[in-house]
Amino acid sequence: MRERQASQGARRAREFEAFVAGAAGRLLHAATLLTAESSDDNPRARRLLTASLAHTYASWDRLRGEDPYDRTRQQLAVRFARGAWHQYGALGWSHLRGRPNACGALHRLAPQERLILVLRFFEGVAEEQTAALLGLPLERVQAIGARAMANLLHPPREAAPAVAKMVPS
Repeated sequence: MRERQASQGARRAREFEAFVAGAAGRLLHAATLLTAESSDDNPRARRLLTASLAHTYASWDRLRGEDPYDRTRQQLAVRFARGAWHQYGALGWSHLRGRPNACGALHRLAPQERLILVLRFFEGVAEEQTAALLGLPLERVQAIGARAMANLLHPPREAAPAVAKMVPS
């Protein structure tokens, strides 16, 4: 009995290691896009990915033909959304734009906008699946995605510095 359990555990570990070797790079990139960190310095993205992979490993035997990449991506999205919700609240997401330690074009977006764009365009998840994953109506996902894409393509202009007028003496 113990030998069978040990062999199943070893097989499970080998399968999971093979999965991580193939998918970890792309998942880390997705997590880095979500957290809007630089690819060189991304501790939040690494913690997010580690927690998501740990959850996938814990449920590895229960996948039963389900795609482990989809499961891990789903965990990544859920953990990111839950973390942003707990840290900033539902209505406070918009004040995160322009964080000083953020980098790239995605840092201007709110976490919910980043999440929808990364799922839709980087990961190629359909709008219906994205809406179901986030628990939002399809129309809301479409509106947030359109607003986020508009903000990326046409960023709001910075206010011009005030020019002092010189009064002739």
